[in-house]
Amino acid sequence: MRQLLVTSALPYANGPIHLGHLVEYLQTDLWVRFQKMRGHRAIYVCADDTHGTAIMIRARAEGRSEASLIAEMSEAHQRDFAGFGIEFDHYGSTHSEACRAVCHEIWAALRKADMVVEEEIDQLFDTEQGTYLADRFVRGTCPKCGSHDQPGDNCGSCGAAYSPVDLVDPVSTLSGTRPELRRATHLFVRIERMHEFLAGWTQSGTVPPECANYLKNYFLNEPLRDWDVSRPAPYFGFEIPDSPGNYWYVWFDAPIGYIGATAEWCQCQGETLDDWWKSEKTEIHHFIGKDIQYFHTLFWPAMLKTAGFRLPTQVHIHGFLTVDGEKMSKSRGTFLRASKYLEHLDPEYLRYYYATKLSSRVEDLDLNLAEFVARVNSDLVGKVVNLASRTAKFVETLGLSAEYPEDGGLFVHFAERGEEIAEAYENGDFGKAMRMIMELADQANPYVEEKAPWALRKDAARSRELQDVCTVALNLFRTLVIYLAPVLPELARKTGELFDNPIVRWDQAKTPLTGRPIARFSHMMQRVDPAKVESMVRESREEGSAPSPSEAETAAAGASHPSPTAADSGEVLAANPIAPQITIDEFLKIDLRVARILAADEVPEAKKLVRLTLGLGGTETRNVFAGIKAAYAPADLVGRLVVMVANLAPRQMKFGLSEGMIVAAGPGGDDLYLLSPDEGAVPGQRVG
Repeated sequence: MRQLLVTSALPYANGPIHLGHLVEYLQTDLWVRFQKMRGHRAIYVCADDTHGTAIMIRARAEGRSEASLIAEMSEAHQRDFAGFGIEFDHYGSTHSEACRAVCHEIWAALRKADMVVEEEIDQLFDTEQGTYLADRFVRGTCPKCGSHDQPGDNCGSCGAAYSPVDLVDPVSTLSGTRPELRRATHLFVRIERMHEFLAGWTQSGTVPPECANYLKNYFLNEPLRDWDVSRPAPYFGFEIPDSPGNYWYVWFDAPIGYIGATAEWCQCQGETLDDWWKSEKTEIHHFIGKDIQYFHTLFWPAMLKTAGFRLPTQVHIHGFLTVDGEKMSKSRGTFLRASKYLEHLDPEYLRYYYATKLSSRVEDLDLNLAEFVARVNSDLVGKVVNLASRTAKFVETLGLSAEYPEDGGLFVHFAERGEEIAEAYENGDFGKAMRMIMELADQANPYVEEKAPWALRKDAARSRELQDVCTVALNLFRTLVIYLAPVLPELARKTGELFDNPIVRWDQAKTPLTGRPIARFSHMMQRVDPAKVESMVRESREEGSAPSPSEAETAAAGASHPSPTAADSGEVLAANPIAPQITIDEFLKIDLRVARILAADEVPEAKKLVRLTLGLGGTETRNVFAGIKAAYAPADLVGRLVVMVANLAPRQMKFGLSEGMIVAAGPGGDDLYLLSPDEGAVPGQRVG
């Protein structure tokens, strides 16, 4: 029996759970449920990520304490998770004494290893709000290209990376005032000291191969920069014990929440924390999104190694979610909150659909709403549940045959496929597992069609034959449900009640049920009603037109942005005057070309940048860094045509060489719009 500790990334306590979040939590829940069915000891712990400036600002805007805010969000998060059948063995908070104690332990170990250094750095301070400003709360003029209204970390126009203090004419988005430049003490961890260890650990099979290669080529090919792990007061979080007035940065204590939540579970269960976090007998599995792999595969293992904790056995990394091929959008009604989905649709529908899309590879997945309806109705209702609905009612009085009938080897074949399906589950290839299960369903249904129990029941002399046929069909149905149980726990529960034999173990699929009564059959799953999907999208669209209480921070942060309703008013032009005239000869020096985005990747160390590989036709490609992450998910970009400045001199950035620019409009941030050629344009064509 294996001992498994499993975690998902901690949801931030500043907003509701949406369907994009659920990719990860459902993926983790499926894997944990499968492991428990296999007889392993597995615990699934999670917690709310509760610290940081954003929490402090929102609580201040709503006129209440941070404790009140995070308590409310924790209740909402857990309610949504429970609604989707996600079972945590413990759900905690990073704002707990257990988490604080582990922070102190790891910090002491880092200090003892001489890995902490203090530095004085310049920071912008909002005198009206009385707080230092993170880069997300500052906008100004780019120091490189002069573009106005740019964020505090990198320019959306030219892609340049910089510090907020480098902005020309910076403005606090919290108050709309000009911040002061102040000196502040920050504490840094010298992670470069762990370079050799991290280089080996990341290549040891603990992370997916594509992620291991990414880390090797973009981070571990040069010295690792010191990691800034502190923030000066005012800040909501844990004060650093040996540095009064400084607080651990949210990304320092967030992963420590895994250990803190485990410690709380251990206290409730009478277990010892060291048996889970300092023992080689425990496997530790993290499930995370690709956007936070940088923290979980470099900083986090460095902290654990230094402090003597167990290193992760496997970091499972997934891609992003799109809806109908595009990033989730409030205006289109596809920014779907978990609670809104639950108002309209069965959570098992989504559990199954996500399972069909998930693999062991780091791939984005798309929630195509039309396909969602068709697949659930076809697979679950039409193929699986239909086996029971067409046969169970015929043996309510007869029960199952005393001995398992001859079925041409069907049940033996179904039982033999169990280990192959289990291997797919183990590897996180849920989509492969679902395909194999449906292949079995496609073999079971012809048996029922051929035997036609609805015809047999008309002949009393053939009641024994009817009983045998239904016994075979129902056992095949039960086997399918056993294999689907990690994905569809509610269907598994109802099936257990039908046979008065709860589904709890994977090996139950090896033995057919015989000689027992069958409960009265009732509907186990209804078809997806497309009208309910439409209602869900419509209501989400309507709700997205007005800010919710959870968007208080966003509303405050947008104080310096032009109002969307003023798009044609002249205010935008007044704020960004037309540049001085140039001649046609000067213009012709700029070579604008149609390009196709061949690849788009996150730049984890830059909040706004996306790394683009642009194809200009044939084998001609360019590497471009674009500050568009807030407006576009990388998965949405691949394949689309854009306009690029093809003859811009290459610029060496700290993330790599940028060989051009793409053309976009808008003030920046999530208010950014790529310019795209009409259909018919091809890569390489000149624009002008």
